Amino acid sequence: MGVVTPAEPTYGGKLGPDYAGTVFQGRLNYRVDPAMLAATLPPPFRPKLYGGQGMVGICLIRLRAVRPGFMPSWVGISSENAAHRAAFEWDEGDQVHAGVYVRRRDTSSRLNALAGGRLFLGIKSHARFTVSEAAHISRWPFGVTSLSVVGDVTDGLPASSVFGSLEKASSFFQAGSMGYSATPDPRRFQGMELRCLRWEVEPLAVSSVQSSYFEDRSVFQAGAIVFDCALLMRGIEHEWHGKADLCCAAPAMPNQPLLQKPAACQVNGIAQVTGEASAVTAAE
Repeated sequence: MGVVTPAEPTYGGKLGPDYAGTVFQGRLNYRVDPAMLAATLPPPFRPKLYGGQGMVGICLIRLRAVRPGFMPSWVGISSENAAHRAAFEWDEGDQVHAGVYVRRRDTSSRLNALAGGRLFLGIKSHARFTVSEAAHISRWPFGVTSLSVVGDVTDGLPASSVFGSLEKASSFFQAGSMGYSATPDPRRFQGMELRCLRWEVEPLAVSSVQSSYFEDRSVFQAGAIVFDCALLMRGIEHEWHGKADLCCAAPAMPNQPLLQKPAACQVNGIAQVTGEASAVTAAE
């Protein structure tokens, strides 16, 4: 593992601009064999474990009225977003820190994509998102990253979840507010922190879930990764705070197919909540 040092941010400002807004977020969580997950993480990151298992997932994020923190909400912009993430730990001096490594971000906002990593926090790829109220699971062609999930708000986590309770799952993910994103420089990771002014998650009882990335046997062997649970956040006021980048002395990178921008990327997230179904699709 290489030496980790804070670095000047790659976007404008000392530690990047601060942003505020409202977030609606669906978190799809998978538990994965720690050794298998470690092979997909770049140094200096290592899997953060719960119950002996690594945790990865995809966030489907609807952002509303996002704007610089000093501006009123009516000037903000809205967008649909998706992020592939993994819970990790890293050492800085004699301290152990925890966060999430985001290997890829997609957004419906061209402005976010163009200015991402400079004016806006996080490097993003532009995607076309289509939102509908029909619970229709689309079939995507071969070679395209895809995701679909159907579920209803419920009272608790599935009995098979490694967390055992909603409270324990909530605490685990709340502790991962620091995020580091992949950049074109394999030794540099762009930092940002999500601060929710109110933290509240609801469990989803998932009847169907499919992810072409997490089901890709060239990345994760059969049986090494299992869907664990899904959580929902609705109408949460939040702030994004830019943090110093992390730099690693070791340039070696493990197998990370999502760092390479594919010719086409489509994300289809379908969540049936309180009797109403909404579908989100994204395509490069």
